[in-house]
Amino acid sequence: MSKRVPLFLNGQFVDSKSAQTLPVINPATQGVLAEVPFATSDEVEQAIQGAADAFKTWRNVPVPERARLMLRYQALLKEHHDELAEILAEDNGKTFEDAKGDVWRGIEVVEHACNVPSLLMGETVENVANGVDTYSNVQSLGVCVGITPFNFPAMIPLWMFPLAVACGNTFVLKPSEQVPLTAVRLLELFKEAGCPDGVVQMVHGGKDQVDHLLTHHITKAISFVGSVPVGEHIYRTGTHHLKRVQCFAGAKNHMVVMPDADKNTVVNNLVGASVGAAGQRCMAISVAVFVGDSIQWVDELKEKLAKVQPGNWNDASAGYGPLVSKAATERVKAYIGKGIEEGATCLLDGRDCTVEGYPDGNWVGPTIFTDVTTDMTIYREEIFGPVLVCMHVKTLGEAIELINACPFGNGTSIFTKSGAAARRYQHEIEVGQVGINIPIPVPLPFFSFTGWKASFMGDLHAYGKQAVRFYTETKTITARWPVDEAAGDQPNMTIALK
Repeated sequence: MSKRVPLFLNGQFVDSKSAQTLPVINPATQGVLAEVPFATSDEVEQAIQGAADAFKTWRNVPVPERARLMLRYQALLKEHHDELAEILAEDNGKTFEDAKGDVWRGIEVVEHACNVPSLLMGETVENVANGVDTYSNVQSLGVCVGITPFNFPAMIPLWMFPLAVACGNTFVLKPSEQVPLTAVRLLELFKEAGCPDGVVQMVHGGKDQVDHLLTHHITKAISFVGSVPVGEHIYRTGTHHLKRVQCFAGAKNHMVVMPDADKNTVVNNLVGASVGAAGQRCMAISVAVFVGDSIQWVDELKEKLAKVQPGNWNDASAGYGPLVSKAATERVKAYIGKGIEEGATCLLDGRDCTVEGYPDGNWVGPTIFTDVTTDMTIYREEIFGPVLVCMHVKTLGEAIELINACPFGNGTSIFTKSGAAARRYQHEIEVGQVGINIPIPVPLPFFSFTGWKASFMGDLHAYGKQAVRFYTETKTITARWPVDEAAGDQPNMTIALK
């Protein structure tokens, strides 16, 4: 009998009383790793109420003490780095090296949270009027919620709860029901680091459990990463119930290739950025826009992609792992078929991919299309698989116009040796994260993750200064300490400070 994934309620890992479960499947073997229970309504309520009770004391814990908790936590995460990566790889399917990258990018956010004292500093102006000073304090919100996806089981939870907790909030985490095992270990280590009981809670489940969190009168802020339809539901439901909400959703990321770029650099970067992690990244390059004569490099790109073979997480020669589920695999294969049906040229078809020793794995090989137009399904919709769409334009201006017409705006990049071309591109492109000779421009955590347009719903983004603002509220105080009591003898009948 497979193990059941525990809930984390008020500092204890407990078995849910729910009879509704979902198997956690190894995507390379279809073996059942565990059973994840969908928390009962009472258990979700217990998590929220427990977080609310913990907030009463946690909000008053000195900021340096909160920072020291983060220092201890990042040290433990580094100590258990490879162990976490192994759990993640088996659960999600990523190669070991890719899984280690997932964990490390999360650790970087925890390191940023260690700087929380300086991040929470307010502002002061002396003598805004005669003997009057104005200053602002940054204070915590209350109970915050994080709903995380399958594709980054370590990084994205670590985007959320450490910084929220460092800012003085308490937190309820709802990790992806497809890959919950990494989150369990993350919270075990957070408890070991000294996190007080109740400050972080974890429940599992689907729409019912999420809606409970979204609509509860106690929860204050919701962070989500996932698909567009789910993101739209969470944003609409959360904001309808007057929550502060940030939703990071779908993408269609373009890489512009200028004729003056270095061919080998372009080809190698396109291979890794398009099919790495089986294309299951919201910042993956899914469209290559070749400008002018650079279109001649497509054949070499095809040859390089054809050499990339997927495999199990512990196969050091594997370029990437399986897709997360059978349903995801069939969905990607259907997109490939649709591309061929609609008239695109499929130079490399990964639908018949097999991996020796793993006949039941969710395999899709590298796939590349040319002769793609903007009305084709494979261009308009996010595929989320190892599929690269290639397009050709004559000028940089045409490339910019093409990309700006796309409804998504998560990330983009340009490869060129021209400073003028790069400067024009970064200025005119309507995308939130731009790479110049860098294919996946995910910023380090002292900046924020700034997707635009349909890729993001909300006002304040993840990590960096914007996340601190998302997880806090600003209180402004205007004060006078009169030295001459006679100064208050006459009423001030105006709004002006005198």
